[in-house]
Amino acid sequence: MTTRVRVLVADDQSLIRKGFAVLVGSSDDLEVVGEALDGADAVRQTRALRPDVVLMDIRMPGTDGLSATEQITSDPALADVRVLVLTTFETDDYVVAALRAGASGFLGKGVEPEELIAGIRLVAAGEALLSPRATRSLIARVVGQPAEVADAVPDTTLDALTDREREVMVLVAQGLANDAIAVRLHLSPLTAKTHVNRAMTKLGARDRAQLVVLAYRSGLVRPGEADPA
Repeated sequence: MTTRVRVLVADDQSLIRKGFAVLVGSSDDLEVVGEALDGADAVRQTRALRPDVVLMDIRMPGTDGLSATEQITSDPALADVRVLVLTTFETDDYVVAALRAGASGFLGKGVEPEELIAGIRLVAAGEALLSPRATRSLIARVVGQPAEVADAVPDTTLDALTDREREVMVLVAQGLANDAIAVRLHLSPLTAKTHVNRAMTKLGARDRAQLVVLAYRSGLVRPGEADPA
């Protein structure tokens, strides 16, 4: 029997929260394990229930979704939990703040049902919801800004990586999935996945989203270099 992905839905608006819960619960391979009323409740329930994925609204009273996301992703005991941010405010600042807080991706609340379900599955599998060209451009422009001195990552951070792992990291930053990386580098998909996982382990990245951010902040990939040919 296939293990179902366990999902916690966090939104302060009851109608929206329950609507997402019903939608997620309608999929045979997903299971809603809880509903949180705000960010603080999301953190409490995440610690108690250990869901695989938290669907997190950004704008909530009290502890907002960004603060809750950071609390979850910075807790070593919750290392296996992934956060997928849902928002009606798809602005640059919110997207970048969500990624910096450790979110594995983001979707607008106007997303199609099948896209939300696919996004949950993707994030639960350890992938990042960062493939659209516009998102990669956004990350390159904002996360990679030279002015972000306080957030800069020393070049030595990448010293632990092999040349192949650096190569793979660049392709991850371009939004390529493992299969596409395998084709580009003439590897098997399993070997490509292994290189990605080793790079994440060596750099302490929770998932591919953090690997993308590190690629820019370390200078391995620079603004304008992200889009694959």
